[in-house]
Amino acid sequence: MTLKAVYEHTNCDDCPIRHRAVCAHCEKDELEELETIKYYRSFEAGQTIIWSGDPMNFVGSVVSGIASLTQTMEDGRTQMVGLLLPSDFVGRPGRESAAYDVVATTDLVMCCFRKKPFEDMMGHTPHIAHRLLQMTLDELDAAREWMLVLGRKTAREKIASLLSIIARRDASIQPKGMSGPIVFDLPLTREAMADYLGLTLETVSRQISALKKDQIILLEGKRHVTIPDIGRLMEEAGDDTDGGYLN
Repeated sequence: MTLKAVYEHTNCDDCPIRHRAVCAHCEKDELEELETIKYYRSFEAGQTIIWSGDPMNFVGSVVSGIASLTQTMEDGRTQMVGLLLPSDFVGRPGRESAAYDVVATTDLVMCCFRKKPFEDMMGHTPHIAHRLLQMTLDELDAAREWMLVLGRKTAREKIASLLSIIARRDASIQPKGMSGPIVFDLPLTREAMADYLGLTLETVSRQISALKKDQIILLEGKRHVTIPDIGRLMEEAGDDTDGGYLN
């Protein structure tokens, strides 16, 4: 989705992530109130959205693109600890500063809300508070599942798991959903995948080639991925084929 296309959806009713975002359960008057405190921001790939420890004067949802959450250790080493996909929420109401570095992995557009008015609105808008709680619990479930991915899964299962997460989230904001092949551009370089999964670059490349050879995935160039059968991919990931986490 291009930046121009996103800005054509400035009305909440037409938003491509409307059914998954923090405003998913809002009624018309609540959406109208959100309209008065929202604005859009765009970031180029590689641009930092917020640094860990910096004050945050906004919260918001990723409309298009992907960002990474990164933590830096005292000796300067960094670790990617999470990904923000379309409809994911950035920022924490009630928290003054950012807990992680948030960096745009791809060109990214966010629907932002001025933080203080959003916090005030949560107090009298149960639909927003309830939806944010749901999203926070989903995020917790995903983090626990990711511990399994990193701690117990084989290299092949790790790669398949990451591809299935991205594929299912991409399908969730498309009109056709998960019917038929899922096509997307892989937002991470192989180096970034290796860092995120705790693998070597050579292992990532070898496992992607193996999945391609077995026709679990189709690959055009290094980034353009087609998943012919999401069920087969999730079996390779060792996940339930009913959708699993991040469904």
